[in-house]
Amino acid sequence: MGLGVVIGMARTKAMALLLGPAGVGLFGLYLSISELVRSVAGMGINTSGVRQIAESVGTGDSQRIARTVITLRRVALVLGGLGALFLAVFARFVARVSFGDEQHAGAIAFLALAVLFGEISSAQGALIQGMRRVADLARMNILSAIFGTAFSVGIVFFYFKRGMAAQGVVPSLVCMAAMSIVTSWWFARKIKVERVSMTTVQVGAEVSGLLKLGVAFMSSGLMFMGTAYLVRAILLQRIGADAAGYYQAAWGLGGMYVGFILQAMGADFLPRLSEVAHDNRECNRLVNEQAEVGLLIAVPGLLATLSIAPFVITLFYSNRFGPAVDVLRWICLGMLLRVASWPLGSIVLAKGLRNLFFWSELLTYAAYVALVLVLVPWLGLIGSGIAFFGMYVLYWIGIYLVARRTSGFRWSGTNRKLALLFTPLVALVFVSWYVLPPAASASLGILVTLAGGFYCLRTLCVLIPLERLPRPVRKLLDLLHITPLPPHD
Repeated sequence: MGLGVVIGMARTKAMALLLGPAGVGLFGLYLSISELVRSVAGMGINTSGVRQIAESVGTGDSQRIARTVITLRRVALVLGGLGALFLAVFARFVARVSFGDEQHAGAIAFLALAVLFGEISSAQGALIQGMRRVADLARMNILSAIFGTAFSVGIVFFYFKRGMAAQGVVPSLVCMAAMSIVTSWWFARKIKVERVSMTTVQVGAEVSGLLKLGVAFMSSGLMFMGTAYLVRAILLQRIGADAAGYYQAAWGLGGMYVGFILQAMGADFLPRLSEVAHDNRECNRLVNEQAEVGLLIAVPGLLATLSIAPFVITLFYSNRFGPAVDVLRWICLGMLLRVASWPLGSIVLAKGLRNLFFWSELLTYAAYVALVLVLVPWLGLIGSGIAFFGMYVLYWIGIYLVARRTSGFRWSGTNRKLALLFTPLVALVFVSWYVLPPAASASLGILVTLAGGFYCLRTLCVLIPLERLPRPVRKLLDLLHITPLPPHD
């Protein structure tokens, strides 16, 4: 995870210096377009495929595993091709809706390759995750990030030297998607899948199984990507390209650390939860455990970002992105709630409750767009950050009620204690920015971050046996004289 963060930092910094705020905004909008089309075209089969493969592995039936994997690969190729064709054909229309003219139609048509490559690589990643090859999944993500960063930054730099850096955005996105195909294939090929012949009835049953739950996943992905696209388009058209760039910068930083945490935890969590979804007691235990670990890992990083947000923006981007600071701070608050609520949402996924999952997601993202439409004209750019936080307040409340209804979920005593500890700390650091001088606020935030980080690290030592920690971490703990706390209930 740490290496992934470093790679992300390098790519973000390079793109910011080469493209500037307007170029970063353009990058975010193109990315939203490709992800939105992928969400529709993919029909959610890659996410549902993880669940299907995990269930098949649980039965120990090698032929059932093979049927699921073969079907997933074939359907992903077909749907990816259809999505790419759709984007290429309707490139002029998408350009008019996104930018108000057809000037970017050619670039959008070329972006179709990113849709095809992304769908194929996601299917290969679903196989690796469904088989619970967590180490391979981590290596795949790191190598994909390394190669994607090297080639994409190189492409943008090539165009930058010729005075047209913005024209390198779409080729860099296509290149990143291509690198993900190469790395995912390298690890997916290690998994031996039996050769099986399938009847028409079996093919239909496998496709139906993927699509039934996949449509719910697709709906969620479509709503997420559609919302991201709409927010960027609203900012671009109502405030300007620079505002879209500031939002992209804040969004990228606020989501980078949390995204790596959720990706690392989710690689094994959803398959494990799917295996015990019928046992509410065990299901709730896993969710509480996952929420606890997620908060202990996420809180120090988010506290640090809140404390030194201006420095973080300058470090990752440049001092030209100063207006993104306030947006970043509100997004950090929302990301904290995202970490706390994400395991709860997994209950609905693991149990395959398609309709409930669909409506909870729809109401959440509809609330976000509504808040943006109200707050951005009133408050300007910062309204987009406040809207993000407001969305996750509503989602956290709603998904908790859903979890109570579906599995009888209740927060554990440990998680309630963490909430009572972390909420005042985060509020203190956040509010200090608006009532204290910058230097005093940053100093207070750093002290709180160090104290909170020490507590989180010490508590994690209870959850993760010392012998399983890497040698450098064990040496650091000895140096700091940190000993594990006694186990808690």
